[in-house]
Amino acid sequence: MIAPEPDAGPRVGFTVTKKHGNAVERNRMRRRLKEAVRLSAGFAMKPGHDYVIVARRDLLNAPFERIGKTLCERIESKQKYSRPPAGSRKE
Repeated sequence: MIAPEPDAGPRVGFTVTKKHGNAVERNRMRRRLKEAVRLSAGFAMKPGHDYVIVARRDLLNAPFERIGKTLCERIESKQKYSRPPAGSRKE
């Protein structure tokens, strides 16, 4: 796999497993997540980073506003504890 360019935008992947519903439900969860990232969580993502978002079953009935808010909170909290990319440290 090729590493993303540092000045490229963030890349986002969505994972919804079969245990969380049939194809219609999984696609609905994925669409809701994509839209939440586009509208509210995209600004919290750092350029040049990859993000994988794993859907859970309760996403189907969650209010849309809560989905966006939760995504933003989780992305920002993970960034506080993330390490710099390998090879970027000065020794």
